[in-house]
Amino acid sequence: MEIPFYQKVRPDSLEDMVGQKHILSEGMIIDKLYKQKKITNMIMYGPPGTGKTTLATILMDNSGLKSYKLNATYSKTQDIRDITSQLEGFNKNTTVIIFVDEIQNFNKKQQQLLLEYIEYGNVILIANTTENPYHHIYKSLLSRCSLIEFKNISDIEIRDGLIKCIKKQNDMDIVYTKEDLDSIVRASNGDFRKSLNILGLLIEFYSLSNKLTISKENIKQVCMSKVIEYDRNSDSHYDLLSAFQKSIRGSDPDAAIHYLARLVHAQDIDSICRRLIVIASEDVGLAYPQAISIVKSCVDSAYMLGFPEARIPLAQATVLLSISPKSNASYMAIDTALKDIIENNINDIPVYLRDSHYAGFESLSPEKTYKYPHNYEKSYVDQQYLPDSIKDVVYYNPGNNKFENNALDFIKKLKV
Repeated sequence: MEIPFYQKVRPDSLEDMVGQKHILSEGMIIDKLYKQKKITNMIMYGPPGTGKTTLATILMDNSGLKSYKLNATYSKTQDIRDITSQLEGFNKNTTVIIFVDEIQNFNKKQQQLLLEYIEYGNVILIANTTENPYHHIYKSLLSRCSLIEFKNISDIEIRDGLIKCIKKQNDMDIVYTKEDLDSIVRASNGDFRKSLNILGLLIEFYSLSNKLTISKENIKQVCMSKVIEYDRNSDSHYDLLSAFQKSIRGSDPDAAIHYLARLVHAQDIDSICRRLIVIASEDVGLAYPQAISIVKSCVDSAYMLGFPEARIPLAQATVLLSISPKSNASYMAIDTALKDIIENNINDIPVYLRDSHYAGFESLSPEKTYKYPHNYEKSYVDQQYLPDSIKDVVYYNPGNNKFENNALDFIKKLKV
């Protein structure tokens, strides 16, 4: 079986790793563990292709302990038992390392089985995940592990890493320019492994007589298109939607359009449309009440057109919401009211506000009757509408914008 190029050039020491200076610099905990040939329970999390597996491999090899590797995507509970059955009881005499790739795919039972052996020191766990560990790893396991965050590798670091790999190809003359490497860097989108895959494909398909001349043309051929990380069931999906909404809420149309472009690139029309409609009410709300009607029209148009043209009305809705005045008054009002209903004892609806379309209703509330506002001047009359236990509560606090200020003035004049 042909070994992938990125495996052939995988670093075997901390000094050769690319990026992650915030955790690999001298004096940091990883550096100390490495120099002392020690290892501890840890969960590494971050984007793909940033060095999690590489670091795990280096630390395991450096520790001198026997290690096992499991991939949680397809490994079963029995696979864990097969490893732990080799341990000589719950004592400190036997310690092994178990490396679990994509640990978020292990269920609670599987994670607890590991925990049983970690507790007694028989197993040192090293795990990695591309997801948020606080969402996918059980607290009891998290509390016994150091969390190590990996970040996207910078363009400069990826380019420097590629140069190091090229220099190590002693059996090949590789000719390139800075611009050529920058093309590979842009295509890799912060994923160093992807950049190595591109370099490996260039060597495999475009080298002649142990010589490779890298060019933008052959890079384009092996890349085909830039792949942006996006999985509709992963944290990255919700992170992107969150950034999209927060940029609109923050009145930054440029950032909002950027995140929209990512969503459009992923062809995720449903998520875009749902989020735009909720933003129209949650973040713009009564500051510009017509916004939701316009956004709904843009959404309907997007569905009718389909991609690629759908991007145009979606962009219109995004920019409109970004530059609109903002108010979350109605959103906060309903959430506060729901909290009251859940947490407090609320009295019954006042009798005079209940349905009165039946004989004998008047006898239920002889002391109070419903006052029909239209029978009074300005179609307003002062009466209690809330239940007695919360009769003075205020849920709606108007936002400071033209529409709500005018509406508030209108209500004040009614009560004069």
